[in-house]
Amino acid sequence: MDNYILQMETITKLFPGVKALDTVNLNVLHGEIHALIGENGAGKSTLMNVLSGVYPHGTYTGKIIFEGKECIIRHIRDSERLGIAIIHQELALIPSLTIGENIFLRNECAHEGIINWDETHTKARALLKKVGLAENTYTLVRDISVGKQQMVEIAKALSRKIKLLILDEPTASLNENESNNLLNLLLELKKENITSILISHKLQEVIRVADHITVIRDGAAIMTLDKNSDDISEDNIIRGMVGRRLTDRYPKRTPNIGGVAYTVDHWNVFDPMIADKQVIYDASFNVRKGEILGFAGLMGSGRTELSMSLFGRSYGKRISGQIFKSGREIQAHTVRQAIQNGISYSTEDRKTAGLVLQNDVKENITLAGLQKVARHGVVNSDEEIRVASDFCKKLNIRTPSVFQKCVNLSVGNQQKVVLSKWIFTGPDLLILDEPTRGIDVGAKYEIYTIMNELVAEGKSVIFISSEMPELLGMCDRVYVMEEGRIVGELSGKEITQEAIIKAILSSKREAV
Repeated sequence: MDNYILQMETITKLFPGVKALDTVNLNVLHGEIHALIGENGAGKSTLMNVLSGVYPHGTYTGKIIFEGKECIIRHIRDSERLGIAIIHQELALIPSLTIGENIFLRNECAHEGIINWDETHTKARALLKKVGLAENTYTLVRDISVGKQQMVEIAKALSRKIKLLILDEPTASLNENESNNLLNLLLELKKENITSILISHKLQEVIRVADHITVIRDGAAIMTLDKNSDDISEDNIIRGMVGRRLTDRYPKRTPNIGGVAYTVDHWNVFDPMIADKQVIYDASFNVRKGEILGFAGLMGSGRTELSMSLFGRSYGKRISGQIFKSGREIQAHTVRQAIQNGISYSTEDRKTAGLVLQNDVKENITLAGLQKVARHGVVNSDEEIRVASDFCKKLNIRTPSVFQKCVNLSVGNQQKVVLSKWIFTGPDLLILDEPTRGIDVGAKYEIYTIMNELVAEGKSVIFISSEMPELLGMCDRVYVMEEGRIVGELSGKEITQEAIIKAILSSKREAV
């Protein structure tokens, strides 16, 4: 049809032992925002990688019709020539280059092989203005926030005069303000007749901007909803995603909270790079046995810096303060000491710091507790396989085998491998830093269930999250942080979004 910019017909893609896409059809109208929704591993990113040439023609079956013509896309450059640009969840910018250099990378303003830098930065400034970013184009990309880097990626795409922009989880690492800016930009681009395909797990954002929503489940397109005529409520979308009604986002739990498990007293941390910059100020708190303790705060409030410094001083310099376990002071100056004292930390950066992506599932699960599957320094392979298999079954890690490389797992299953690694160490306190970031509602529910099981065993969980609803839905008590300080403590019915925001704003007023 003439009003379709894109038609993907009966796309089927196989990986060893897995049918990632099963005769998927996708129709996208000119100038619309079309959302792709589905659980991790459902096939959304795979479908877009087929379209963009990451998976070239010949590695899948089916047809791609773009602007009414069947296309053979053998390489990313082929899709770029058509006016298709994809922005992956892991940004493809070079941190050591300037914003201007990144925007025109592989598309240089050059004449007879010589780059015109004045033209480069003049055009880059115009593109930054278009995406609403007020930055000097000579600034290095590493010196700007992730949200601003997303805008630079979009400016880079616009430099190629695109017709179709694909964004894979663009707001997963952004705060609320940055996410709103990006969504508003998509709506502005729509006015210019630029089509967008948005992959996201944040259903509120999808419902706000999308004209059509296609739900993919287990490699198949289940349904496409029209904003103007269909039910695009969160409940209906979730039902399509998981194949059932998810009546409660948070699993039920009857708290059985015991005595104080760990106490942190007068904890101070300085920046590891800037000697006189203090990042954590006199933090004191405790966590009880059987308790899920939340840490709320805006990005940059110090939650991650605090938790990493507690875990074997993985972050920071000039650290002072005390840690007590069941009333007895412990030393956790190294990661080994922290683990020996029952403290484990699951990082928010699962791909870089949480997993060795090129290693298989069993190697990642046993990595932090190798001494448990080794004798005299030699790993018992049979025991390692048994341990990993047990965790795959217990945590419902969807993988063909424990020999599968972690790079080939969905992000939800990668996160469960990270959790398995730290649960295997036998912690009494497990610190979870953004454990549900970038994963779908079904996988989130499974991780919440794992948290509940841990505290039911009498263990303690510290839960750091930027999503207030899940703090409200999961936590027994919440500490609020702002600019490196604990500025509030809430428990039970006191834990509300309004109370958390009030604590943050009150601290800002006091600082002024």
